[in-house]
Amino acid sequence: MARVVWHVPVTVTGRTTVLRLFRLRDGRRRAVGFSSAEAPAALLWPARSATEPGEPALRGLTTPLGVDTLVLDPRLVAPPVAGTAARPTPAAAAQLQHR
Repeated sequence: MARVVWHVPVTVTGRTTVLRLFRLRDGRRRAVGFSSAEAPAALLWPARSATEPGEPALRGLTTPLGVDTLVLDPRLVAPPVAGTAARPTPAAAAQLQHR
């Protein structure tokens, strides 16, 4: 069986590298990895740093933090943002201001 390389998003600040964790809608945290080096930039944004730990190392880092699930190659599930259609009409904006 071939070893899957996990490209895991990290934040690098100076000499410190921090593993990025993500949350589900219910608040539970997940560690996320990608099977290709290009995938994090395609889903998150360009210039995103990543590290390549093996799955056992990733589990070793996240288990003490209460993260028990690793997600490989997640897909964005948020609805697309509409351009001008997302703006409320003047009447709807007035109702929002009064609430």
